[in-house]
Amino acid sequence: MKRFEASEYAARIKATRERMAKAGIDVLLVTCPQNMNYLTGYDGWSFYTHQIVALAQDAGPVWIGRAWDIACVRFTTDLPERDIVGYADEYVQATDRHEFDFVAETLRARGWGARRLGVEMDTYYYTARCHERLAAGLPDARFVDATSLVNWVRIVKSPQEIAYMEQAGRIADLSVEAAVEAIAPGVRACDAAAKVVAAQIAGTRDFGGDVPETIMMSSGSTSSAPHLAWTDDPYRAGEVTAMELGGCRHRYCVGLSRSVFLGKPPAKLGDLAKLMAEALSEAFEAVRPGALAEDIHRVWSGVIARQGYVKKARIGYSIGLDYPPDWGEHTASLRPGDKTVLQPGMTFHLVGGMREPEWGIQMTETFRVTDRGHASFSAVPRQLFVKPA
Repeated sequence: MKRFEASEYAARIKATRERMAKAGIDVLLVTCPQNMNYLTGYDGWSFYTHQIVALAQDAGPVWIGRAWDIACVRFTTDLPERDIVGYADEYVQATDRHEFDFVAETLRARGWGARRLGVEMDTYYYTARCHERLAAGLPDARFVDATSLVNWVRIVKSPQEIAYMEQAGRIADLSVEAAVEAIAPGVRACDAAAKVVAAQIAGTRDFGGDVPETIMMSSGSTSSAPHLAWTDDPYRAGEVTAMELGGCRHRYCVGLSRSVFLGKPPAKLGDLAKLMAEALSEAFEAVRPGALAEDIHRVWSGVIARQGYVKKARIGYSIGLDYPPDWGEHTASLRPGDKTVLQPGMTFHLVGGMREPEWGIQMTETFRVTDRGHASFSAVPRQLFVKPA
């Protein structure tokens, strides 16, 4: 089940330690599932209980988590037994003790209790109680905010990571094709969503996939809302369905969005779809090594401004290895003020959605920065898909 060569993990750890040194961190405590995966290969869906990977400048990485999940560590990583530490089930969701009491004890036993510890303060899986118990258990430690430290190491992808994202891109195309085929008057939205999820998991004859995150498939007036999933309502003639789908391969995600209209679309909606396609194309042409993240936003915004439109949200973000609840890497964004310099191997989801009070339209695509420009991970036509009512 190991997805990369040992040499690639070694390079990732080396790069992480270099960033730790610059930040004055002796031991990094990683709680993000994607960062744990990136450094060790660990791929267990055990993040509903507290777990960490501890990486010191001179030791580790060490996995510390629920003992019940040690088998997952053995199957997905090459960590030696001495660096796999499990806590008893009496810690799980208990009221009289906490998993990070055990983590603190383990760090003290390793001689790390009085070191400078980097913690991912602003993440989904490191709670206020986690930090409270860790600080109480390690009164001699000094804590450094290491939020996104590993994320910035991840932002430039290796050739093997790109290969997995190319496969995820093919699955993303299949998910959109499944949705377009399934959406029809009278069909329940949940039934169409089931076809999409089936396509995401089945993948191709050569490789299977996974569900990247919940899929967004809002229709009619609810299409004006950006983050609504499906319902069990039937599709109706004269309505648009705005979809944010995507593909996933070994947890490498590619976002892809298109929209479907049943019947003859209003002229305004058809014209906006063409404008979205034009904005995507021109923004992609601006992608090149040395460009800034904000440059892509400026080009995209300039295109829609020709027709009097303004979008106040960011129009993209770095994407790659991720777990729920989202697939963004929490690093660079395509928005004003982001001075991130684009480099070959960076990957972004360019989000081209526009919404009116009564409807919305989605047209997004994931790309990578190449030596000369960009390459899209998808081949689905940039258009509003129109089906007979």
